[in-house]
Amino acid sequence: MPTLKPIEPVPRTVTTASAIRTVLVVDDSRAQRRLTVATLTKLGYDVIEADGGKEALAIAARTDVDMVLSDWMMPGMDGLELCRAFRQLPRDRYGYFMLLTSKSEKGAVAQGLDVGADDFLSKPINGEELRARIAAGDRILRMERELNEKNRLITATLEEISSLYDSLDRDLIEARKMQQALVRDRFRDFGAAQVSLMLKPAGHVGGDLVGMFESGEGRVGVYAIDVSGHGVASALLTARLAGYLSPGTAAQSVALVSDETGGVRALAPEEVAARLNKLMLSEVKSDLYFTMNLAFIDLATGQVDITQCGHPHPAVIRRNGQVRYFGKGGLPIGLITDAEYDRWSVTLAPGDRLVLYSDGFTECHDSAGDELEERGFAKLLMKNAHLPPTAFFEALTWDMDDFAGGRDLPDDLSCALIDFRGTADAVETR
Repeated sequence: MPTLKPIEPVPRTVTTASAIRTVLVVDDSRAQRRLTVATLTKLGYDVIEADGGKEALAIAARTDVDMVLSDWMMPGMDGLELCRAFRQLPRDRYGYFMLLTSKSEKGAVAQGLDVGADDFLSKPINGEELRARIAAGDRILRMERELNEKNRLITATLEEISSLYDSLDRDLIEARKMQQALVRDRFRDFGAAQVSLMLKPAGHVGGDLVGMFESGEGRVGVYAIDVSGHGVASALLTARLAGYLSPGTAAQSVALVSDETGGVRALAPEEVAARLNKLMLSEVKSDLYFTMNLAFIDLATGQVDITQCGHPHPAVIRRNGQVRYFGKGGLPIGLITDAEYDRWSVTLAPGDRLVLYSDGFTECHDSAGDELEERGFAKLLMKNAHLPPTAFFEALTWDMDDFAGGRDLPDDLSCALIDFRGTADAVETR
């Protein structure tokens, strides 16, 4: 056994910022243990003594020690065995383990590191070196505990975010139901024509809107709208637009005015677009804007008067299955003050279909990054031209999923389908 020499500690008081407060000293030599305890006590640490590995392990199992300072060579359970067992204890925090040894061989040091020792201190113990080694261990423990605290805060924050997300998700699910409810009737039979509507947001809620309303005797209004952007703000604007284009009295709708008989009649579609543009710029005052196709169908003649406001070109599926696009483009609504909008007309023959759709169809990308575009969409329309409305919409949705390669569709899909069943001969006008 080496000669015991008094340890000359450098005076130092443990601060409240120190991670090491309690040190467990393990040594079968009572004299060496007392010298080490005295030194650590003068340095300001709370010290617990143990005369062997088994006693030390029992203490460590019931006491939250910050550091173990253990002799290597001890009868019964030596320092290596104690270190291995200490590492297996269930602990909330990491404990620093330092072995006291007279061994200096590299193999012995490697063996100690393998079982979980953090540092080594040679005997006889030098007070300055002991203080420095403990200070190094303290830095490591402080970093470990700061990291644990940050992890705790991150975990708590993630739990809070998860709770907020769940709450928001529930709200968005309800918002989706409410947005879907804006399309009051998905199908209506007006006798000479049937109107069917499809609304499929890409997320919980979207910026697309489709709808229909009676616009005076023998006329039906149908619209398809796509608000810029995505998410809640766009969905809120669709709700407001649904109110502006609601069926009912002239006081409720921007598209209707009272006639001489006390009933209602529709304004020209370009006038409705101008009204909406004024409302967007003067009352809504949002950075959002929207595109729209607004069509008024004469049920007796099949003539359709349409204003196109930046929305995709309407498509007519002729009764022979051929597809033709019509339209002049036009300006979106809510961008330019005093914007002017044009009207153009097309006449549907019995068996023809008019399709008003969003750019979620034509601007969808395949796995190679190529857009479907109007040509590709026309092929899908021709392929499904013979299907009844519900099956027609389902088939289009399946075709879009297939085109996108099974990936989530990036944009909302909306569509209004007008099936004309009148008896007038098909006469196409400009």
